[in-house]
Amino acid sequence: MRRSPWPGVAVLLLLSLLTACGGPAGQPQATPSGATSSAGPTTAAETTAAPPSATWTTYTTAAGDLAFDLPSSWTITDPAGQLAEGGGAFAEVSSEDGRLLATLRTNMATGSTCTERYPYSVLESQDMPQLAQYGTVPRYTFETRGNDVAAGPPDTPAAAYGITTAPLPEGDSACYTFHFFNWPPNAATFGAFYNPELNLTPGDPSLPYLEKARLYAGTPEYADIKRMITSLRPAG
Repeated sequence: MRRSPWPGVAVLLLLSLLTACGGPAGQPQATPSGATSSAGPTTAAETTAAPPSATWTTYTTAAGDLAFDLPSSWTITDPAGQLAEGGGAFAEVSSEDGRLLATLRTNMATGSTCTERYPYSVLESQDMPQLAQYGTVPRYTFETRGNDVAAGPPDTPAAAYGITTAPLPEGDSACYTFHFFNWPPNAATFGAFYNPELNLTPGDPSLPYLEKARLYAGTPEYADIKRMITSLRPAG
């Protein structure tokens, strides 16, 4: 499996067919939270991870439009002031030891053209009806591109988790990973590429990248990430 360069941030800026805009945001809010339920049916293989972290908190974006739950030991950085004018949320979620695990961004303009297709696998897929817009229900997914015989897209990591409005792939091949979902005023993203240098994965470090991604899907850390991302909902 070809190893590809990692993006500077974990937000899914795929295909280089995307422009993003945002503006400074005020101080985010955090309040205690109880357990989070994962709405919608789960398809594909269930993981056997240990129970998620016991203590969680709720983060609300500065604009007050979205909220999600996260382990209380994780931290959120809001670098919205680095963005161009235009507004939007920008939150980077890191583990207690500073590893970037997911990025939330809103007010994104996206576009894609499917010019090549690759072997794929969907490790998990779960509908998120709480984020439905214009009759479209997004879904959480952890999916890969490429396999032991055919490499995935060049210059793009071949495994990613996040929220998408793209339909489930059909047949034996799929387009590039495109993890964006409809959210006013245009689109948003919440997720990351799988990166074995950031995502703590058991097993031999020399294992192939895609095998590591599958192993990661069974870890407690991944269970926490999935619970966090699938808790995203309108605030209030």
